[in-house]
Amino acid sequence: MQGLRIAAPDDETVVNLESIQGLWSEEQYLKLTDYSRRPIEFTSGRLEVLPMPTERHQAILEVLFLAMRDFIEPLGGKTRFAPMRLRVGPQKFREPDLLVLRKANDPRRENRYWLGADVVVEIVSRDDPDRDTREKRADYADAKIPEYWIVNPEDEMISVLRLEGDRYAEHGVFRRGGLATSALLTGFGVSVDAVFDAS
Repeated sequence: MQGLRIAAPDDETVVNLESIQGLWSEEQYLKLTDYSRRPIEFTSGRLEVLPMPTERHQAILEVLFLAMRDFIEPLGGKTRFAPMRLRVGPQKFREPDLLVLRKANDPRRENRYWLGADVVVEIVSRDDPDRDTREKRADYADAKIPEYWIVNPEDEMISVLRLEGDRYAEHGVFRRGGLATSALLTGFGVSVDAVFDAS
């Protein structure tokens, strides 16, 4: 793993992550990510530096964010997009592409990071699809997040999962020509074509 260049307020520091993997504390992670330009996730003392989003990734995120924001905020909810840290368990933070709470005054909504969400969305990264489709699926289920959207630009498919007990079940798998709908947010839907035609 390469060193990570961090822009702090008064200087620039290079940190070699590999030599100290497994030794990071939660507070060190939070301080590091306060000043990093890169998305970084944290599990049990280990950091995972995520790839920078592509232009297409950002375009897809923009369509989803605007659609969810325009739906949930008039109902009193709140939507945020990456980078925004989400604590999914002891010694574990993720940075979903999109986070939604149905109530803006939800106590899980803290300033430095959120302690939970009602809906999270991940746009699958080409560098490691298993991270979004398997690892994060398990993490978000463990965190009791009621709904998880997996948006896959490669196969142009949106999977919407709803939490049943301690694991996710499919609410729907949506493809071009269809409307991706939420199980939790009654009445919410977004055109799959609009998502994947974003540019």
